Amino acid sequence: MAKLLSCVLGPRLYRVHRPRGAAPGPAAGAGTQGTGGGRGEPAWDSYYQPRGLEKHTDSVLALASVLWSISYYASPLAVFYLYRKGLLTMSRVVPLSHCAATVVLLLAGVACLRGIGRWSNPQYVEFISVLEDSHRLGTPEVKRKLAQYTFDFRSWPVDFRWDSAGPPWGGSRDVPLLRAPPRHRGAARGFLGALRKLPCQLASLLLAHTLGRRMLFPGSVRLLQKALLPVLLQGQARLVEECGGQRAKLLACDGNEIDTMFVDRRDGPDPRGRTLVICCEGNAGFYEVGCLSTPLDAGYSVLGWNHPGFAGSTGVPLPQSEANAMDVVMRYALQHLHFAPCDIVLYAWSIGGFTATWAAMSYPDVGALVLDASFDDLVPLALKVLPRSWRELVTRTVREHLNLNNAEQLCRYQGPVLLVRRTKDEIITTTVPDDIASNRGNDLLLKLLQHRYPKIMADEGIRIVREWLEAATPRAEGDAGVGPAGAVSQRCPVDEGWCQSVLGAFAGDRDPPFPWSLGEDMAAEGRRQLALFLAQKHLQNFEATHCTPLPPQAFHLPWSL
Repeated sequence: MAKLLSCVLGPRLYRVHRPRGAAPGPAAGAGTQGTGGGRGEPAWDSYYQPRGLEKHTDSVLALASVLWSISYYASPLAVFYLYRKGLLTMSRVVPLSHCAATVVLLLAGVACLRGIGRWSNPQYVEFISVLEDSHRLGTPEVKRKLAQYTFDFRSWPVDFRWDSAGPPWGGSRDVPLLRAPPRHRGAARGFLGALRKLPCQLASLLLAHTLGRRMLFPGSVRLLQKALLPVLLQGQARLVEECGGQRAKLLACDGNEIDTMFVDRRDGPDPRGRTLVICCEGNAGFYEVGCLSTPLDAGYSVLGWNHPGFAGSTGVPLPQSEANAMDVVMRYALQHLHFAPCDIVLYAWSIGGFTATWAAMSYPDVGALVLDASFDDLVPLALKVLPRSWRELVTRTVREHLNLNNAEQLCRYQGPVLLVRRTKDEIITTTVPDDIASNRGNDLLLKLLQHRYPKIMADEGIRIVREWLEAATPRAEGDAGVGPAGAVSQRCPVDEGWCQSVLGAFAGDRDPPFPWSLGEDMAAEGRRQLALFLAQKHLQNFEATHCTPLPPQAFHLPWSL
């Protein structure tokens, strides 16, 4: 009876991974584990095959889950409609509650029938035994057996805790963030002033936790995740079966469970495998199908993770929970995977730039930072997509609840940085799509250079870099005599050897922290050359739209003096 109860309460099983190097089997769902393949080789169908009773009851419960998600998102409109029709009276609500209780009992009965179906399937019984052993024993051998299965990640045991080496941050539950500066209070103070601000604060809070969060992180919408589930399972199977990926659950300081995937290539012949690239995905990206494939195909060791509320990760994607998740990922890489900080590269795409710059700021010894299609600040992009009449409300909401201050965090990092700018980016431009002059990656570069080299980035330095940013495309840069970018290069030719020697002479054999005073006594022509040289070394153009995957050959580590 105990095993039957475990089957009733157990997680949904999706795949049984074939051993690495085994011959792939027929198309999904077309065969069973162990059937014969071509030329005498064993085939392997890694999809779990539920039997009749489990299969049909699973379909019923999956349909109920989809209907619940739809009703959850439609509930405000439904309540408003029922109120307008006068259906929210006590005489109408009580029968509805009775109907809801009946539906819950029916679904509980369906879940019990599904458990009986699982109990009659030896493959599921074997899986549930391994899962129970992993929770009870937690030995490496049992964990290796558990890694052969893909199932509802909520039941996966915790592999690493944020406080495994002692509570950091002075025992605080949340990691520190750079907070937005306080707004001007004006003349009104005390109780009446606070009372007048209360409606605006409530409106900001409501906007942030309803429309704002879902627009900012659409990948956290459960309906979208259900639609993407087959693709995510295929991507995870590729990482586990073909690349030897190791899945792990990390417990963050706020109690969120973070789903991670690690591919270790330190023992391979390629020296790039000794460098770990930690990948931070975009607002609708998952490590199964996201930017992780770029450094993976380039030969590096990689560590991917899903945002809170994405796929196997729990929680809600907000700045604080994002930073908490990134903190436990960094601790996992340093303390459990035993990578030295100098061997870690942070790689982020789009909105992942927030967690990557936070990690670079908080762990300043990491080797390098690569930001692809990222931006400097969220406010201009939020104002682009929401009505102009909401300007004050949107600005307040972002600053108080959704403050992704990438540039401010980036300027706290002293190491090598490379920004990848999409020349046809339609997402992080603030005017018309593909307008390279309004790409917020330009502002991210300018703020970084102004912070690090304030004397070089004086008026003439800023001016020449802005001209280059507004004109530079890979095609134009290829011919120094043609196009706007060629005109900038002709007017201000860059002697790379001279620039390198000037920077090297200033640094000498020490490692001076930024900002540098270099350029203080330099002629304007020299400052322009250095400004353009530094911009070209910190920015890599990629002729593509925002969501085009970055090819492995375009993934480079940052320039370093």
